[in-house]
Amino acid sequence: MIEAERKAVVREPVRVRAALEERSGGEGLSEVYRDTYYDTPGRELERDGRELRVRMVRGGGGRRRTVLTYKGSAVDAATGSKPETETVVDDSEAMHGVLRALGYEAVIEFEKRCLNYRFGSGVWELLATLVEVPEVAGSWLEVETMATEERLDEALAVVRDVMLALGVGDGDFTTELYTDAVAAARRG
Repeated sequence: MIEAERKAVVREPVRVRAALEERSGGEGLSEVYRDTYYDTPGRELERDGRELRVRMVRGGGGRRRTVLTYKGSAVDAATGSKPETETVVDDSEAMHGVLRALGYEAVIEFEKRCLNYRFGSGVWELLATLVEVPEVAGSWLEVETMATEERLDEALAVVRDVMLALGVGDGDFTTELYTDAVAAARRG
């Protein structure tokens, strides 16, 4: 399956949050992600536009989970949408150890503060996430759904329409990666 996703800079976070709460029928689920991205010593994954990530998620009430995600190269250059495979991992430290033992190196680690909203649009189940990255100024909105390659264009059109309805401007869409933004902020 392909993660049909678009990301945009959010110029008015309070307004977008209110629109998300109205559309989803409630407050967003607040979670903190601690993302660690891995690559080979020769950076083959980055060179091919692929990603290997271990995400530790902390939520309200002490909820915790860890997710291992692999994303293939983008199948839609305009949005950066990629095939995605992920699974929940019982032991995050063991997962990090397995990846290191296989020769992968942790290349960047950072935190994302997220408000997640789930809702439908026609036949599509959407996840909309308001994102802040403490090391980078600004807020972002990500909206995604899973699609087959045959229905990717349709899914991306729905995602775009929903984002516009939530208050994102045409000029606010971006394909900049958080990893690149964090790396740039750390370089000063």
